[in-house]
Amino acid sequence: MTDRKAELAANLARVEERIAASCAAAGRPREDVTLVVVTKTYPAGDVRILRELGVCHVAENRDQDAAPKAAACADLSLTWHFVGQLQTNKVRSVTSYADIVQSVDRPKLVTALSAAAVRGERELGCLIQVALDAESGERGERGGVAPDGIEELADAIAAAPGLRLGGLMTVAPLAGEYAGRQRAAFERLMEISSRLRSAHPAANMVSAGMSGDLEDAVAAGATHVRVGTAVLGVRPRLG
Repeated sequence: MTDRKAELAANLARVEERIAASCAAAGRPREDVTLVVVTKTYPAGDVRILRELGVCHVAENRDQDAAPKAAACADLSLTWHFVGQLQTNKVRSVTSYADIVQSVDRPKLVTALSAAAVRGERELGCLIQVALDAESGERGERGGVAPDGIEELADAIAAAPGLRLGGLMTVAPLAGEYAGRQRAAFERLMEISSRLRSAHPAANMVSAGMSGDLEDAVAAGATHVRVGTAVLGVRPRLG
């Protein structure tokens, strides 16, 4: 085993222990929570090692990094998540490799994603990014739609050819009433998810929590946690 593979294996084991312990504390089965490893700034070689170690879900937040990496790993059985703020001029590229876009936050993006998915003869999973720090009608500091805009966006995705409404995503806000209150933020997201599922029962994904707050996300009920640093470490960009 190479040094890098040993490092990643040890890091993955620690993250797995954290997720398993959080699930046990919350009375949830471990299989309820999917680990998505955020591989941004890390090379395709790390993605290959992660797949060897059993990781099936990886995420990227910049198309210019993600597209060549996904191409280099096209022979691997992976589910690719796009988690960054997405401009419409990058949509065609992103839909060529992403299986799920977790950062849908405006109608114009829904229209562009649908057109690209249909053109590429693909079905694309979409999560609505919820900005818990945004006022009505506004977008959040880190992207996302205000809670009162979710219903309209959900209906648009559900009706759009080539798209599948998967559920919701959020990033713990840095400002507003939920700043520094990750558990409360994620519990609020679960309340919103419950309302969404009353109209769209299949939209049951809830993506929340990262390296520093995955326990709060699991306790609240998240189905997916997005972990980068805790798995890959903090180091300079490679390649």
